[in-house]
Amino acid sequence: MGNRVLKEETMKAFRTYLLREEKSEATTGKYLRDARAFAVFAGNSEVTKELVMAWKESLAEGGYTARSINSMLAGVNSLLCFLGLENCKVKNLKFQRQTYCPEEKELSKAEYLRLLDAAKDQPQLQLVMETICGTGIRVSELQFFTVEAVQAGKIEISNKGKTRTILIPGKLKKKLLDWAKKNGIQEGTIFITKNGNPLDRSNIWAKMKKLCQAAGVVASKVFPHNLRKLFARMFYKIEKDIAKLADLLGHSSINTTRIYIMTTGTEHLRQMERLGLVL
Repeated sequence: MGNRVLKEETMKAFRTYLLREEKSEATTGKYLRDARAFAVFAGNSEVTKELVMAWKESLAEGGYTARSINSMLAGVNSLLCFLGLENCKVKNLKFQRQTYCPEEKELSKAEYLRLLDAAKDQPQLQLVMETICGTGIRVSELQFFTVEAVQAGKIEISNKGKTRTILIPGKLKKKLLDWAKKNGIQEGTIFITKNGNPLDRSNIWAKMKKLCQAAGVVASKVFPHNLRKLFARMFYKIEKDIAKLADLLGHSSINTTRIYIMTTGTEHLRQMERLGLVL
């Protein structure tokens, strides 16, 4: 594409491109936000490599972490590929991989159980959390939990041109079918609104946040994706098979899975002390 000045019609066309590339709804939304942030920075200037480098530098000066900057660059570099401006792409910042995760961000099993207890008067939300945490799915993949699939005991999830099979634990299968029967859902998606539409991600997120005070869990830990990460850590703790876990989570790279199973700083210190190397 010849036009190097970013307009709103460019963003609309970029969105169509991302969907055709089979990017997930979450990735499409994030890439668009990052592309629009860059467009605001660019103004009416033509896109050049120097401009992209200046934006990257402005992010660093603005206090963004290297990880956040690289995440934003992914969206902008994708936009540049769409525009045929590959020569304007810039490299990611290099940083040392963290060996443990911040304790204030990771949800523990005990905290998860308190959230379930706090949701006892909201059975649908409680079951949503159990389904995500009990299978490791993405919140966007709840739509694949149909009555027919649950009855068969396995969910076929198609995403980004790939298909993976999720087996449903017996207790969860019974809960899901009981819920469907109680609510008159004889076929199709189990997690639906009163109007029959699939549950919205932002609605689930907001409802989970409202549980924080009653559950005694800090809000920074409470969001659907942390349930998926808790599943990953608990599974790895038992199985110690990162390749199998990557397949279950639908990760293309084991490096992504490694981030999911990082221990907290407290656990990391405990493991170091067990070495017995300081007398």
